[in-house]
Amino acid sequence: MEFEHHDQDTAEPPTAQVWAPDDIIAFVGSLPGVVAVTASEAGGAPEIARGDTFFFYDPDGEGRTGRRMPFATIVTKDYDGFDTASDLNRPGVFRVNLGVGRAAFEELIGYPPATHAEKSDRYDYTAVDRLLPHPAYATQAWVAIVNPGETTTAQARTLLTEAHARAARPRRPTA
Repeated sequence: MEFEHHDQDTAEPPTAQVWAPDDIIAFVGSLPGVVAVTASEAGGAPEIARGDTFFFYDPDGEGRTGRRMPFATIVTKDYDGFDTASDLNRPGVFRVNLGVGRAAFEELIGYPPATHAEKSDRYDYTAVDRLLPHPAYATQAWVAIVNPGETTTAQARTLLTEAHARAARPRRPTA
């Protein structure tokens, strides 16, 4: 599979042709064994995470997602002091984040995740409808798309499906 990577993108205002968060949640939630958790006060989530959605692979439906890493997330606001590069506090702006693994990250972005720190200034993380390294988790092989639209929706669907498949693979036992 061939993907284009962007070294310099310009920020654009959100377009009307965005793949909406509710539609993304429905799509990912329809994949086998997926639990979608939208952080809330009632669920005991920290205030900063409330409204953000986390996708876990939980084939047994045990609901024990607290100690598992999500394979994808939807973030709807900046996390002050930590993750503000995408300027998600703009009206109507959100970001889909995907754990793609080291090999896919390198194929998609053009370099290994471990080297992202020296290349991070190449990107405008506010750019919408563009596949980018995740501004905070690129070194862990995560990518991101702010407001997936006409250019990236098909790619986002593919990457979400692949991230789900990766999460569903059996893990090697740890010693």
